[in-house]
Amino acid sequence: MFFMKQNIYDNDTFFNGYSKLRENDGSANDLFEKPALFSLLPSLENKTVLDLGCGYGEHCIHYVEEGAKRVVGVDISKKMLDVAETENSHPNITYLNIPMEDIGGIRESFDVVVSSLAFHYVKDFEALVADIYRLLNDKGVLAFSQENPLSTCFTTGNRWTKDDNGNKLFANISNYSVDGERESTWFVDNVKKYHRTFSSIINSLIDAGFRIDRLIEPYPSPEILKKHPEHEDLLHKPDFLLVKATKVSGKF
Repeated sequence: MFFMKQNIYDNDTFFNGYSKLRENDGSANDLFEKPALFSLLPSLENKTVLDLGCGYGEHCIHYVEEGAKRVVGVDISKKMLDVAETENSHPNITYLNIPMEDIGGIRESFDVVVSSLAFHYVKDFEALVADIYRLLNDKGVLAFSQENPLSTCFTTGNRWTKDDNGNKLFANISNYSVDGERESTWFVDNVKKYHRTFSSIINSLIDAGFRIDRLIEPYPSPEILKKHPEHEDLLHKPDFLLVKATKVSGKF
């Protein structure tokens, strides 16, 4: 079945807003998501790596620095890959300007597939997982982060209940059990994401033939909160879900 692939990152307004956000050293990505993602990776020495939704290519460079012999970075955004080619090029890195939904056409295999905050933009998660499984070598590792299902489920009302001073008391959850498309405003209107429950995510991986090795929902330590108190709301609701899984069966 054909699905239109969203390419919001080539929208000028979105791209500029996102770029400014990532320049913030105290961002949740840098403090929580990236360290958690890297902690899930096996040794990359002499490994082949596929990075799905590679963006600026910063992670691709990191994987080469960690010893990867070949890295393929995939992204639907031409704007993102222009930055990657300019700022993060390397003889061991190849960048492909394709949607991750089209990786079934790649004719090589990998030891590690990794993705940072991209899977929640994909409508057909089961098809993507099946493609990843086929592209991985035996005992290959998939490590990915995505928006936490407690965030992606949101559909209506206020995201937080606050006191009279504007302090967040607790998160509001709506339609958690209903998988499917959600629309939100983030720099621009009509940004499409796809909500899946924890069980939908994990069972899709298991059904494809993966073994689930580890889950992480990062939250701030007391030390981080002293420096970045703005992230205290992560104690109520984590922003991210990270998963490590291993290809263990011969299903495909």
